[in-house]
Amino acid sequence: MSSSLTRRACAVALLLTSTLAPAVAAAAQPGDSGQGSGRAVQARLLGEKTVPHKLPFKGTTVGGLSGIDRNPCTGEYVFISDDRSYLQPARFYTAKLDVDAGGVHAVDFTGTHPFRQPDGSVYPAPTAGDGKAVDPEEIRVDPRSCAYWWAQEGDRPKVAGPPVVQPSIQYASATGDHLGQLRLPANYEITMDERGPRRNQAIEAITFGSKGKVVTSAVEGPLLQDGPEPDLENGALIRVTRQNRDGRVLGQFAYPLEKIFAESDPNSPWGPDTGVPSILAFPDQPHRYLVLERTWVAGAGYKIRLFDATTRGATDVRETDSLAGQAVTPMRKRLVADFDTLGLSAVDNTEGMTWGPDLPSGERLLILVSDDNFAEEAITQVVALGLR
Repeated sequence: MSSSLTRRACAVALLLTSTLAPAVAAAAQPGDSGQGSGRAVQARLLGEKTVPHKLPFKGTTVGGLSGIDRNPCTGEYVFISDDRSYLQPARFYTAKLDVDAGGVHAVDFTGTHPFRQPDGSVYPAPTAGDGKAVDPEEIRVDPRSCAYWWAQEGDRPKVAGPPVVQPSIQYASATGDHLGQLRLPANYEITMDERGPRRNQAIEAITFGSKGKVVTSAVEGPLLQDGPEPDLENGALIRVTRQNRDGRVLGQFAYPLEKIFAESDPNSPWGPDTGVPSILAFPDQPHRYLVLERTWVAGAGYKIRLFDATTRGATDVRETDSLAGQAVTPMRKRLVADFDTLGLSAVDNTEGMTWGPDLPSGERLLILVSDDNFAEEAITQVVALGLR
């Protein structure tokens, strides 16, 4: 989630000094076997690698890596930085990863390019005040063309006056040139009548499925009209949307977010921060997804959980104006991994994930990356899991 760098730095400093109850309908508890997509997926830690903090690379500062995908045309990986052009223009990186069943042996960056606007210019920082800033969060490689599709959250101003920046899913060339934009469902629009995505809770998660025919996206938190955010007692429902490549909505479904896992430090000025930063389609099962849920609580740290979820059997809510009080059937989900139990050196702000090549053991290789938000106390952590 792209909260401000100041908030992140202060929040982590405070941290160092110092289960599901959905809003509407019954849904699976963590670890519940009601997912309905076959046997439970099991995950094991293969290894991890930490990228040096604020690594300088080709005139840029590596950090804020909030999305990752593998390029089938090159075998390399692409990372998106959530720098909103404050340090350098909004950009992405390519890298070679040495990853196998023995762990993550190396992360070697090979290139970087800024994303460009339709007129060829780079994106300005929000301080420009012209409404053209972007908030990059997720990147995917088109399995058909190997172009880069990327999602950005836009901006709902805290106060009246500054222009609204709408969330978007765009596509770009391998050098960042603008190639087009996906038409989004109407309820993804930020409006000033308190409808649409909350601030910093718009699109962070996109994935290709059905061999590139389907683009699935998720808003990070519940839409304003869909009810409150999760708390200690209740979870919440967010929207997951399946579209074709031309933007036609094929279905929209409610996904049940976990409730907040711990009480916040009463001395902290920051409330809990939770949502879905990444979603990943299973290549051979079009209605099945890995869903990453990440939560930060002052005084308790991060809780990162990975779920196996399906849209099969869930209510299509594309025509449902508000989920609040509606008896909808949400997506079923099953816990795959709680990062607290994996044996990692640290559990940090994990926000991106992608499939790697299948392992000789028959396991699927899953690679994840954490977003350090350029904060000194945080880390850029590349994690490899084997899924069976």
